[in-house]
Amino acid sequence: MKRMSKWVAAAVVGGVAGLAFGQAKEIKIAHVYDKTGVLEAYAKQTQTGLMMGLEYATGGKMEVLGRKIVVIEKDSQFKPDVGKAQLAAAFGDDKADIAVGPTGSGVALAMLPVAEEYKKILLVEPAVADAITGDKWNRYIFRTGRSSSQDAISNAVALGKKDTVIATLAQDYAFGRDGVKAFKEALAGTGAEIVHEEYAPVATSDFTAPGERLFNALKDKKGRKVIFIIWAGGGGNPFKLAELNPGRFGIEIATGGNILPALASYKALPGMEGATYYYYEHPKNPVNQWLVKEHQARFRSPPDFFTAGGMSAGIAIVEAIKKAGSTDTE
Repeated sequence: MKRMSKWVAAAVVGGVAGLAFGQAKEIKIAHVYDKTGVLEAYAKQTQTGLMMGLEYATGGKMEVLGRKIVVIEKDSQFKPDVGKAQLAAAFGDDKADIAVGPTGSGVALAMLPVAEEYKKILLVEPAVADAITGDKWNRYIFRTGRSSSQDAISNAVALGKKDTVIATLAQDYAFGRDGVKAFKEALAGTGAEIVHEEYAPVATSDFTAPGERLFNALKDKKGRKVIFIIWAGGGGNPFKLAELNPGRFGIEIATGGNILPALASYKALPGMEGATYYYYEHPKNPVNQWLVKEHQARFRSPPDFFTAGGMSAGIAIVEAIKKAGSTDTE
């Protein structure tokens, strides 16, 4: 009877332990991103990449430290106040362990203080503005996404040549203004000079007036003349400037990389120069090979500009939790 009691006790303890393991607390990741709005196409790619990154990093199990990963989606709508409220809800109501996003830089800047208030990590992907990890940074902010300075430095390598005069066209918010500031700094000492900065609302559809100001700023200058465009999203098409025939003044148009559908518009500008952040045929490593193969199989298309960033964020989260052995922020 005594031996039987010991066996039963052992079985009960073992059962409780197994139940506790089976009910291990989920790891909640809040993806707060501009699911709707002018950056919708970018946001969708980031979400796809994030989920594929989590899958890749966990070997398809979608769990780490024996805990299931749950992703909570929040739409920040490309509105700073909405993004701020959604992140607060994710941390306060949903009890998210970590957050990723957003897409727009203005939204990201509004979200930074929320991460500090809740003492939770916000992994910024893919918002670009330098200020995110610059003068607006706090210790709870990390990023896998590129920055304005990184974009600027690479494009300065492509365009920063002696006797080159440049006018910039950018969107009138943090992304555009930080981008121009960083580009100007990156061009220092290259022999190239920015002689005019033009900013336009995100939703601009008629580029006639901005185009005239850009042309007037460059047309009488000597040397190579370039309009460099810093623009994101589907609000307007700044490459309509080409329809105004800048070539009659010897003016070229240049820009950085973009998503595959946008690259189609570049065909109207043969010989255009600039630098890109990602193109699926460029990286030669096992991670990108897996991404390209799996994305092609699932979606019948290659991964795009923002898919890669989302995947980087997913991998970074899993590897960070593994290394820390916990989801505790500190």
